[in-house]
Amino acid sequence: KATVRLREPAVDVCLSKANASNLKNFLSAVRLAHQGTDIGALPLSALVPAKTSEVEKPKTKMIITSRRDYPLTKNFPYSLEHLQASYCKLARIDMRVLCLKKLRKLDLSHNHIKQLPATIGDLICLQELNLHDNHLESFSGALCNSTLQKSLQFLDLSQNKIKALPIQFCQLRELVNLKLDDNELIRLPFKIGQLDHLRFLSAARNKLPFLPSDFRKLCLENLDLFGNPFEQPNPLVPNIQLKIPLTLLECAARATINYRIPYGCHLLPSHLCEDLEVAKTCQCGSACLSSFIQITVTMNLHHVAHTVVLVDNMGGTEAPIICYFCSLDCYSQFLDRYLQSN
Repeated sequence: KATVRLREPAVDVCLSKANASNLKNFLSAVRLAHQGTDIGALPLSALVPAKTSEVEKPKTKMIITSRRDYPLTKNFPYSLEHLQASYCKLARIDMRVLCLKKLRKLDLSHNHIKQLPATIGDLICLQELNLHDNHLESFSGALCNSTLQKSLQFLDLSQNKIKALPIQFCQLRELVNLKLDDNELIRLPFKIGQLDHLRFLSAARNKLPFLPSDFRKLCLENLDLFGNPFEQPNPLVPNIQLKIPLTLLECAARATINYRIPYGCHLLPSHLCEDLEVAKTCQCGSACLSSFIQITVTMNLHHVAHTVVLVDNMGGTEAPIICYFCSLDCYSQFLDRYLQSN
């Protein structure tokens, strides 16, 4: 038997149960052709069409559930669309896996992976990525800027050691199901409201003190935030970062966002672009950069999700969420409404 791997199209041709002499001649002809030998000089004989029963369909699924079964000496079939390699004690992602361009589902759960290579973003068809129960401490911004933006729908990062997700994470806008349980998260992505396709979110048993302001924009079917040490909200004790008068930088930044003035790294220094990307939004709809008043208020999670897992053992479905105000006037108006309603 033999396997001929083609570069273009990227497929494996597997030959088995062949006549040894004929197979040897065929491989010799392939080698000569690859070296540029004239076709008339190749040792070719007439081919007998294979029977349908002798032709196997390309392998599209492979499931490996132990280190003993993990292939070390042979490559993965290029035709794979679903690969599971769990309980294999992998310390890193096998570079051979990153050559499987047809891969739609990659399950590397229950391993010892500490870091993700940016080249995962080269898997242009990848829809599901399961990294449950590994040793990850981060999820790189490079992955969020890759082709995963257009393909990734399911992401399981549960049971790792992640403390925060990058600003770019919310560019994975095709995400439908996101699992972040049992990590060390101290905050959720700042612009999480941009994930407008997200329907299932679980971030139970983390270290979240409150939810980002953008959380209000979500429209979920199921939400699980059980077991987080949420702080008790107190709108009457604001965190005042307001600088009066406003700096020129603050005025320019607010105007850029409020009037939707185009900007980019070709026009502004990159650090200014990054600051604009994380600008806060006041209750009045205006933007604020580094000059604001911040408070936490209570939000019933049923406002953003149809089904809510209880936040604590007391049966609560409420959690603190951050609010920002661009001026004393906006905060005063909120305070009047709050005191009247209470």
